Amino acid sequence: MASRKLLNELTVWDALTAEAAELRGASIADLFASDPVRHTDFVTQAAGLTLDYSKHLLSRKARGLLVQLAQEADLHARIQALLSGEQINTTEKRPALHSLLRAPAAPPGLEDKYREVAATRERMRYWADRLNRGEHQGFDGSVITDVVNIGIGGSDLGPRLVTEALRPYHGDVACHYVANVDPADIQGTLLDLDPARTLFIVCSKSFRTEETLTNSLAAREWVLNAGARQQDLDRHFLAITTNLAAAAEFGIPDSHCLPLWDWVGGRYSVWSAIGLSCAVALGWENFAGLLHGAAGMDQHFAEAEPGANMPLLMSLLEVWYGNCLGAGNHVVLPYDHALRKLPDFLQQLTMESNGKRVSQEGAALDYPTGPVLWGSAGTMGQHSFHQLLHQGTRLCPADFVLPLTTHTGMPAQHRRLVANCLAQSRTMMVGRTQGEARQALLDRGMSPDEAAQLAPHLAMPGNRPNSVITLPALTPESLGALLALYEHRTFCSGQLWGLNPFDQWGVELGKEIGVQILGRMGGDEQAGNMDAATERLISAWEQARKAAT
Repeated sequence: MASRKLLNELTVWDALTAEAAELRGASIADLFASDPVRHTDFVTQAAGLTLDYSKHLLSRKARGLLVQLAQEADLHARIQALLSGEQINTTEKRPALHSLLRAPAAPPGLEDKYREVAATRERMRYWADRLNRGEHQGFDGSVITDVVNIGIGGSDLGPRLVTEALRPYHGDVACHYVANVDPADIQGTLLDLDPARTLFIVCSKSFRTEETLTNSLAAREWVLNAGARQQDLDRHFLAITTNLAAAAEFGIPDSHCLPLWDWVGGRYSVWSAIGLSCAVALGWENFAGLLHGAAGMDQHFAEAEPGANMPLLMSLLEVWYGNCLGAGNHVVLPYDHALRKLPDFLQQLTMESNGKRVSQEGAALDYPTGPVLWGSAGTMGQHSFHQLLHQGTRLCPADFVLPLTTHTGMPAQHRRLVANCLAQSRTMMVGRTQGEARQALLDRGMSPDEAAQLAPHLAMPGNRPNSVITLPALTPESLGALLALYEHRTFCSGQLWGLNPFDQWGVELGKEIGVQILGRMGGDEQAGNMDAATERLISAWEQARKAAT
């Protein structure tokens, strides 16, 4: 796309930063007190989700200026460019068409690509149905009961999240995940599995990803050592790849390979054949529900006005805090144990997409970009890092993610979870004054002197901004909408910062140097010398290895 002005070059930028300066000393509670409809007017809905962003350090004027920022940056046109298949990934000269993977019909101009997507969906359905019906057998005739997904990054985090989050929808085939090249990962996963009843899905576009290939070779050896023959490997391996030759050399025929396309990035790929393990675990109809929920968010994203567009509003808040109010991080707090992997997934989505320091045109940026994203599930976070959220010195904007009902059949205990979520959101906003803390201590029977001494330690400043995203229930549809919501928020933020959120060149150098070091560890003289510190650590490894043998 054509170059455009950077964030701080937009006409509205000075007015926006001036409003931020005005609000630094403002009170969110006072914003509520002066605006009796704030609790309904700072709320928007999309694809079954509700975003309440009323508890933010955000005036109506600031919101209007942020919407103006989106308009001046021509985000609507960029959203349309993304969804219509324009070459929006400028450094790799390709579109980013993850939305096509869940589209119910072919968008204009994308009919050919959509036919490929539809054909792949049918192949995914074939394997999901075949495995769930018990029609696929291992080398000794045993029915496959366990599927192990071998991938890393987006080939692991997305499928792992979806599978764990939707456990109430699981069928009879158990799905497991291996990602870490540390042998303890695959060893621990295979410990209780039967080779004759296990099928592996190897997820690697190139079939050359070091971690994935290393684990896949270990899995192949495990199956062969159990009595399988080379010609039996197709009973135990599928591949999601474009490198059919490498897969065939491994022992996986073309008929057992499903495609990926260069217009789908790893962190956006759970909707593709990378999601096959999810389709197996959930059954096809439930996986289709996941796609349907995401497609609903896509439609909202394409059609909603800026002031009501949920992903866009969340992006504007991210820019507001990161570039106007100095927040360098963002915390995600899912109040559902099933969503405990959501922060892990969003870390890659956000920081691999927008953790960049140059614009799409290659110019160095002089303002902050992607924040550090972190978080944990529910009340576990309350007993670890919420102390920092309430009384720490750092600004940590938060997203609370709350399904309003539970699959557990334990509504009374779920009521406590909901109460904890709402309490944390409110406490972050209102805090507690020293006077209130002192009175609470007096009410407990403490002496006035003791209460006065302890009160500063119990006081909380409040005014900690947070959103509450509610789902009626955690279902395939609502999870699909939630993940698409964060995908689109990430895209909009990248566009506002002037970044390309679809490449990840920062990952590559470490891989290249890793290959050099691996060669050096193997005695390859051509690998060259390393810096003194790295040489010392290689020597330490060599000594430890010799001592252990």
